[in-house]
Amino acid sequence: MRLIPFACSLALALAPIRLAAATALPDWLAGTWARQDGAAWADELWTAPRVALMLGLARDGFGPEVNGWTYQRIERAPDGALALVLQDKGGAAARYPLAVASEAAIEFANPARPFPQRIRYWREGQLLMVEMSRIDGSDARRWNYRPVAPPVD
Repeated sequence: MRLIPFACSLALALAPIRLAAATALPDWLAGTWARQDGAAWADELWTAPRVALMLGLARDGFGPEVNGWTYQRIERAPDGALALVLQDKGGAAARYPLAVASEAAIEFANPARPFPQRIRYWREGQLLMVEMSRIDGSDARRWNYRPVAPPVD
């Protein structure tokens, strides 16, 4: 009999800890980002987190040509887990569950995908760094993006 009130009190005391332990959406990712290397260029745009979702768009090209584009989103599932969902050129969605997160970095992984299997975003000062690789880190491709100032009215 005495254990029931204790168990209920313990469950109530631990509930805020479980909620606080949920991984936050990476608000440091929000904004417009660009990279350029000669005629090769790329853009990434991310909305600020709202409710349980961040929306993004990426495109890359060479000179006046667009080579590819991707719809992106980071979403929180009903169970609280985060995932990155990518749709290259609006095709079938590929889901990458959260693997690792910190205050200034987030990594998603899906070993069932051909490539990339691991996608990592992090900040180095003002730069946004992006790396895509196989699950073991091989065949890594890394880019750095600079922030783009918002348009002035």
